Amino acid sequence: MHEDEWLAKRFEEERSRLRAVAYRMLGSLSEAEDAVQEAWLRLSRSDAEDIDNLAGWLTTVVGRVCLDMLRSRTSRREEPLDVRPSEPTGTDTAAGAPGRPRQPDPQEEALLADSVGVAMLVVLDKLAPAERLAFVLHDLFAVPFEDIAPIVERTPAAARQLASRARRRVRGADTLPPADLTRTRKVVDAFLAAARDGNFEALLEVLDPDVVARSDSGIPGALTAVRGAALVARQAATFAQFAQGAQVALVNGAVGVVARVGGEFRVMMFTVPDDRITELSVVMAKTEVDRLDLAVPDTGTA
Repeated sequence: MHEDEWLAKRFEEERSRLRAVAYRMLGSLSEAEDAVQEAWLRLSRSDAEDIDNLAGWLTTVVGRVCLDMLRSRTSRREEPLDVRPSEPTGTDTAAGAPGRPRQPDPQEEALLADSVGVAMLVVLDKLAPAERLAFVLHDLFAVPFEDIAPIVERTPAAARQLASRARRRVRGADTLPPADLTRTRKVVDAFLAAARDGNFEALLEVLDPDVVARSDSGIPGALTAVRGAALVARQAATFAQFAQGAQVALVNGAVGVVARVGGEFRVMMFTVPDDRITELSVVMAKTEVDRLDLAVPDTGTA
């Protein structure tokens, strides 16, 4: 078999998967086919002998093409959501020519649209381009974050955060309702004020009697725990050091606290089911902090 024919055959073996990746990225059958076709053009202009993992190489190329298309779409403030099964797409795969157009297959396209679902596409269209790519590639196609990172021009840890943020939005849990955020923010503010002052009694007011405080002491997985409001409140001196330069932030969608100590970030997370803190976690290990999704909250009280 001639080298060009072999390359075309290998590409066709990957086409369905690449098309599925692009469709979930773009939400448009015609744009998905355009992205796949662009991948073929880039492959045909490359030295295939230098590509160790053709499937991974093609996935990376399709991902980058889709990311550029999403960013261009966002800059034009256009967000097409097209799941019409009659839209013409595809190529003449039977002829062994990846560049030749063919007649659309409505049944195939309908199955592709149904496999994703309009509801999912609506949610995906609300994600930022990099979030969408990280979520689709990792959660739907099991691409490692190490491979996603160079596509979105971020570190693997940052790519993980993008996917985490997108995952919560897809599941409908991007953040707590505004009322819950505001209520929790008031409790956290009261805790910080009491910690800064070393006010034992004020700390007891915001701590549940059975509160549990955990800390990794800067070592991943090495958790220590203290239970009981009195014992936790007695650590006020420790909290005071943390609280002096602390800033309230959203941590994985909930109200938390971030501080920089000795050049490193420290994060404090809270569980506040009503008006008292039932759990408090201090994350100091850099590898664990990097896995958290941090953002400044907008609760109307900041």
